[in-house]
Amino acid sequence: MILPEKHPTIKAVPAAETHEARNAGTALKPEWFEDAAVNLSAAERRAATLTTRRTVKKQWQAAWLVRAITCIDLTTLAGDDTAGRVRRLCAKARRPLSGELQAALGLADERITVGAVCVYPTMVPHAVKALRGSGIPVASVATGFPAGLTPLPQRLAEIRYAVDEGADEIDIVITREHVLTQNWPALYDEIRAMREACGPAHLKAILATGDLATLRNVYRASMVAMQAGADFIKTSTGKEDVNAILPVGLTMVRAIRDYQEFSGEAVGFKPAGGMRTAKDALSWLILMKEELGTAWTMPDRFRLGASSMLGDIERQLEHFATGRYSATYRHPLA
Repeated sequence: MILPEKHPTIKAVPAAETHEARNAGTALKPEWFEDAAVNLSAAERRAATLTTRRTVKKQWQAAWLVRAITCIDLTTLAGDDTAGRVRRLCAKARRPLSGELQAALGLADERITVGAVCVYPTMVPHAVKALRGSGIPVASVATGFPAGLTPLPQRLAEIRYAVDEGADEIDIVITREHVLTQNWPALYDEIRAMREACGPAHLKAILATGDLATLRNVYRASMVAMQAGADFIKTSTGKEDVNAILPVGLTMVRAIRDYQEFSGEAVGFKPAGGMRTAKDALSWLILMKEELGTAWTMPDRFRLGASSMLGDIERQLEHFATGRYSATYRHPLA
């Protein structure tokens, strides 16, 4: 369908067209997570063998990389962001692959876009205008990103501001102290208030897992966030010393699996930070496929917070199509 006939088919559906029903959340239920234990050694072994037990090559690898593009949250979160930079990023989001490369891959008639564009709240209006009619969601960080240590009323006001400006998704950051002190009611109440402030916008809860000390804390924080109504749980802000790593991702997706078993609700997952290559994208897709199934390799349930990997994915796809690697400057983000 979107690769030559001998190649596997893959649908590139924009995320805005596949948003699922919201996670309704539940009451705070500590019995779902307080006795849970996470075996660090076992998690590391499982993560290490993911990419050795399953590999994708040639046309199948190309298909997986196209799928990865549709799951990328193309992001700019720099202090010197401008309206012009955001417009250029949105142009890339609309057309992440050149027409020449799409034709070489047999995808000339396919509409391929990234999963979303993520910016600071003040940049939301520029992104909304640049993406109008594209079906690509605008995501905004909020709640005092990246530290999340501003007073709660200000964090809630920031969410409402971003939603009023047109954001479809809000990436919030939690108060890490609540996790480190095991204050689950405070964490639940905080995220629940943020969920209400989002209104119709989907909420992605950033756990900043590099700050949470243990995988057990990661599991518990994931469960509380989902009980509070998070539509996605996300590993990192990208600003921590340790960002998205597979053992943490494994712990979080198993929390998603357990939460679905308990509640019947499907929650999405977003690794972010430290991912730069096409190989990284494949590793995360393999994790989702192995642990949660094909539905979690689609943009309504899976996002990659890693703009820089798009350039390497383009280079790998060009190599597949032509047998040659192109120069990096041929694939600018903006």
